[in-house]
Amino acid sequence: MTREYVHQELNKELPVPSGYYILFKELRLPHNGRDILCVTGVGVLECSACAGFSIVAGRGGEYALVPGYIVSWKQGENDVGLPVSVVEPIQDEKTRKTIASAIRDNENIQNIEFW
Repeated sequence: MTREYVHQELNKELPVPSGYYILFKELRLPHNGRDILCVTGVGVLECSACAGFSIVAGRGGEYALVPGYIVSWKQGENDVGLPVSVVEPIQDEKTRKTIASAIRDNENIQNIEFW
């Protein structure tokens, strides 16, 4: 099963309800003869009664999102002109653990989510 991943502009505040997020990097990680897409970023929650603070699934700090194996890199654009890639989500738990460990070691990011 494949899915489309819409690439967002890096290092730009992207608004969401109650705050924004910023994507820092898109990484193409080699694994078993294939490339894996990994995106790093941070989410920021803003509220009127407190200073903004970072959140990631309630844990805070930077995060990495792993959409999956790259099937087709930036094959086209969506309706607002953002590049679109096709990825295959990683289902195997052992592979997920191996990839998460590499991201923790190389990017020093603890919060890792897979599609």
